[in-house]
Amino acid sequence: MDPKRRTVLKVLGGTLGAAAFARALAPLAAWSKEQSVDEFLQKHYQELSPQELAKVLRRLEDDTERKYGKKVTIQDLRPQQGVEFGYALNLSVCIGCRRCAEACHIENNHDRSTNNSYIRVLEMEQGSFDMERGSATYDHPVPADGKYYMPVQCQQCDNAPCVKVCPVQATWKESDGIVVVDYNWCIGCRYCEAACPYHARRFNWKKPEVPAEEINPDQAYLSNRIRPQGVVEKCTFCLHRTRQGRLPACLEACPTGARVFGNLLDPDSEIRWVLENKRVFVLKEDLGTRPRFFYYFDS
Repeated sequence: MDPKRRTVLKVLGGTLGAAAFARALAPLAAWSKEQSVDEFLQKHYQELSPQELAKVLRRLEDDTERKYGKKVTIQDLRPQQGVEFGYALNLSVCIGCRRCAEACHIENNHDRSTNNSYIRVLEMEQGSFDMERGSATYDHPVPADGKYYMPVQCQQCDNAPCVKVCPVQATWKESDGIVVVDYNWCIGCRYCEAACPYHARRFNWKKPEVPAEEINPDQAYLSNRIRPQGVVEKCTFCLHRTRQGRLPACLEACPTGARVFGNLLDPDSEIRWVLENKRVFVLKEDLGTRPRFFYYFDS
């Protein structure tokens, strides 16, 4: 694939200057020490033959067992034909309990010490849509008077700015609308994190800490496998579940039924009913990102 990762690293070094470049890629350097030769020389996901990919998956399974003491299954799950996923959230019934964020944390094998999640739940003033004033760190009983709650995660943009800025094409949008990352190709420059207007990407500053007994063993290469140190990661609509006909973990965890997920191309799906019968909106519509994540109120 062109540009090659090493070429891009040289360009970045010349652009940033030696000191800034070294500081920016320090986490990547630490991660590289643990890389095998096979891992360093691995092709981009989209260039791997079926035989090569099968070998990569087995290597990753063996690495997970060696590093974390857990046997896992890592699959390569491709988009289904005739499917474009969409997500909708009813802000009238979200109570801010954060069970969605907790489910995401567990399902996607996030680092336990940071309590990371792909979902931030913002406590908002009723009548306001100013996300900058929303609080993601509230610690009182919910729902609180005069407040409503807005969970924010990857919007799976059709015109994704994060994809455009990646210098090595490590992230892209698939045919079902999910924006994915090849974590073995990402160089950790964090351009995508800076470009995302929804703050939906996370950087792994250190090797994730996940006890063996807490690891979700049902994994996918482009989804919830344990990500290495020094890469940027993101929500994938739980593609390891949804591409097999299941629902996202965050939806199943919601106690109020605030979340709706489905195929935008299916006229009989619940997500289509919501889009056709509710007054929906998307976040930061003026940016032209065309999200596949929608919000609505009952009234």
